[in-house]
Amino acid sequence: MRQVDIAAERLKLDLGVREKIKQTKRELIVHFPVKMDDGSVKMFTGYRVQHNMTRGPGKEGFVTIRMWVWMK
Repeated sequence: MRQVDIAAERLKLDLGVREKIKQTKRELIVHFPVKMDDGSVKMFTGYRVQHNMTRGPGKEGFVTIRMWVWMK
């Protein structure tokens, strides 16, 4: 949170806005296997965090479809 505080200070954000952007609205953590070129399988972790929905909904649908097509 130190980076958030530094950026908020530079932007001269009021305390209410600072507290709002520190809280996450949604968090998603996924673990998925990937078959490597040498035939071994390695597990990877992916993260997606949305802090607020003020500017409208995120692109979850598009990202999910794109990832599904890529993995297929």
